[in-house]
Amino acid sequence: MPLRSALLAWSLLMSAAIAHAETAPVELLVGCYTGGQCQGVGRYRFDPASGRIDPRPLETIVTDNPSWLAVSADGARLFAVNENGPASPDPVGRASSFALGRGAARSRALSRANTLGDDPAHAALGRDGRYLFVSNYSGAQSPGGSLAVLPVDADGRLGAAVQVLGHRASQADRERQLGPHVHAAAQSPDGRYVFAADLGADKVYAYRYDPARSAERPLQAAATPWLELPAGSGPRHLLFSADGRHAYLTLEMSGEIVALDHDDGRLRIVQTLALDPGRRQGNAAAALHLSADGRFLYASNRGEDNHIAVYAVDPGDGRLRPLQRRASEGRGPREFALAPDGRHVVVANQHSGNLVVIARDPASGELGATVQTLPMVSPSDVKFVPGPSR
Repeated sequence: MPLRSALLAWSLLMSAAIAHAETAPVELLVGCYTGGQCQGVGRYRFDPASGRIDPRPLETIVTDNPSWLAVSADGARLFAVNENGPASPDPVGRASSFALGRGAARSRALSRANTLGDDPAHAALGRDGRYLFVSNYSGAQSPGGSLAVLPVDADGRLGAAVQVLGHRASQADRERQLGPHVHAAAQSPDGRYVFAADLGADKVYAYRYDPARSAERPLQAAATPWLELPAGSGPRHLLFSADGRHAYLTLEMSGEIVALDHDDGRLRIVQTLALDPGRRQGNAAAALHLSADGRFLYASNRGEDNHIAVYAVDPGDGRLRPLQRRASEGRGPREFALAPDGRHVVVANQHSGNLVVIARDPASGELGATVQTLPMVSPSDVKFVPGPSR
């Protein structure tokens, strides 16, 4: 075969392979608050070509109140927090790990560990895979919430917590901030720092991550130990840009999003925007995600608003420019996820009990038509599984 013909054949083969990869079914995990018809984490098939979720679950992974899910980079392990507290049938806050099934293969429970706190609401798997950083929100005012550090072995099994870090509440809001309420943790892209957003303290705490110094106390207070936010704002979730120069933070209680500069463990506020410019009552900022190319940021607002706010990200200084506000088509958009190819967004509306798939334009970043609405009992989190199905 002449060289030119061989190259053309190779190009056509690669184009076909890429097209197949972009349209091959992927898998979606949906966590929920258990009770009634919900039993844990549902594993679903998602068709990127149509943007539709097959309503028949591939399996249900039985586990209590999996309010937050974390998946290893290779898609082989699932970690879930069990948001239990004194009022739950199981009154102990826990985290669980699973060997994640794909396709017809079933998932397998690996471990379950006490998080040494109530109402764990978030977990972040460390970039080196050695620890799971669990945020105990804790509904009680005393001792309040905490950040727990759970070791993870090579097989994905969780060990007993090696470190539990507590904070001091701001008490700016006498109903919601009498105690600390750690809501989320995020590790910087270089892996050197872990940051904990504490809704009850109105602060984001910064910790140096150094397991080589002490595997039993891998977190130590950073030189600048915290970033203080406005009183009563209630920081919730933190997200870094890929290069680690910028970060973004939702303020749950004030219904705002904050753009931050990051330099060697120090955060600095550069911009604050209202998710609902109309400032209606009952705002409750929640989830935020960047597009894979880092050009657009998305954040959900609950309460009486129930919208997804869309922003363009300045490639130089990381500041945000409002682009769009799109209704979530439900109440309480607690979490959402961008499809791997960037052409759809799946929104978990907790209080109205539905998943909504919305079309997305990867070029403009804007959200379009509703593709599907699927009933789902108390959805708490949605995660696409990395990598192709086996």
